[in-house]
Amino acid sequence: MNDFPWLTVLIAVPLAGAVLTALTPRFGAATLSKQVALLVSLVTLVIGILIATQYDAGDGMQLTETHTWIKPLGVHYALGVDGLGLLMILLTVALVPIVFVASWHEADDRSPAAFFAWALALEAFALCVFAATDVFLFYVVFEATLIPAYFLIGGFGREGRAFAALKFLMYQLGGGLVLLAAVIGLYVVSSDAGTPSYLLSDLQQLDMSTTAERWLFVGFMVAFIVKAPLFPLHTWLADTTEKATPGTSVLLVCVLDKIGTFGMLRFCLGMFPNASQWATPVVIVLALISIVYGAFLAIGQDDILRLIGLTSLSHFGFITLGIFALTTQGGSGSILYMVNHGVGTAALFLLAGYLIRRKGTSLISEITGVESRAPVLAGLFLVAGLATLGLPGLSQFVSEILVMIAAFDYHWWVGAVAVTGIVLAAIYVLWLYQRTMTGPSVPGDEGIRDLDRRELAAVVPLVAALVFFGFVPMPMLHAVNPTVESLLQHVGVTDDPPTVPAAETEEGH
Repeated sequence: MNDFPWLTVLIAVPLAGAVLTALTPRFGAATLSKQVALLVSLVTLVIGILIATQYDAGDGMQLTETHTWIKPLGVHYALGVDGLGLLMILLTVALVPIVFVASWHEADDRSPAAFFAWALALEAFALCVFAATDVFLFYVVFEATLIPAYFLIGGFGREGRAFAALKFLMYQLGGGLVLLAAVIGLYVVSSDAGTPSYLLSDLQQLDMSTTAERWLFVGFMVAFIVKAPLFPLHTWLADTTEKATPGTSVLLVCVLDKIGTFGMLRFCLGMFPNASQWATPVVIVLALISIVYGAFLAIGQDDILRLIGLTSLSHFGFITLGIFALTTQGGSGSILYMVNHGVGTAALFLLAGYLIRRKGTSLISEITGVESRAPVLAGLFLVAGLATLGLPGLSQFVSEILVMIAAFDYHWWVGAVAVTGIVLAAIYVLWLYQRTMTGPSVPGDEGIRDLDRRELAAVVPLVAALVFFGFVPMPMLHAVNPTVESLLQHVGVTDDPPTVPAAETEEGH
């Protein structure tokens, strides 16, 4: 079974499905193209689950495929999956069919076939990013994700989406150009060492000079800061989530943006261990600024989609903080945070989209009393919001507590600053709920209906996952812990063992 090219099939199915969906003849509201796209996404989900059943935690990179692509440059078509890649793949294949169900009528007034086809193309490229073990292949698909993302933002959504799509593209292309320079630099370094190669396994063995390693780290890190995003290269985020459809925002923030933090783990720590330690103080400061600044910005928003987008700036700060704390708790917590943030924020975006369609506005100041008319919508929104603020018993709490432990281990003041982000999260989540869901209903709300079966089918699995993994996080931790330990061993850091003061030990006897 392991000789079968599972990862190639996983990528090929949604890519072929995107072409098939785009070419499906239009009937009525393009229901056939939607059905084809949903079927393809479900087949991709099944393949992802099959891959997970074959994964052996602690056995390194698995299901590997390596084929020479451009021999003079040392480029290979190389795929593989470890605990980090596996969770990102599972998150992607799970969210896409949910987005399709939630967005069933999202693009009926434009081109449903195009929306679903671009979404499948984005899924295929994202899966290839998470499975790539050749840096050149990673760069190619890293840039390729921008094509469907641009058309999803610019082609579907609210007035002003064209500008938001252009701003998104300019930021991402700028980061991509910096990354390209670093990728070329890797070729030079590997050529000087003997035979050029872009295989991650070969590059991890390179003995780079300190200057070269630091410059290459900066090149990769800038691109990943834009993608994640982190302060100060984050300003495209709020405009995009405000103007794009909620389904598009889920694909961008909950899948595409994870490429940034995924790349920090896979490539920055994996290829530039010494430079990662050298840059840690600066990166941690940027992460702390993102945590606090993003939360303050969210508190001041009146547009619900813009608010949810800015909460992600704060959350990506937590993820980055966990990565560069360079401990097993921080690394495992950051990977879990990536998954749990994707699930919780997807639920918030989709529920906000349902609310906006019912009220006809996205302005918080114009929405009130929803829980009296749509109690199920309000209740699910509250659960997703409580998960966002890290309520114990919901999945994001596990991630957050691991990151906070790592932050305090790094330095007490780092943990103290990060804690303010949790406090501010409680403010913007509870204030958002209080302003929109409670209070008297307004005239004209009499006809507002609660969630229908299709809408529930999209959101209930997300909320159920938030609850389940809040109480049972070990399956995910079991998958990622060996990957994190191996990565930190490569970086050359070890966790400090717990110590007991001698006086207390004597008293214990």
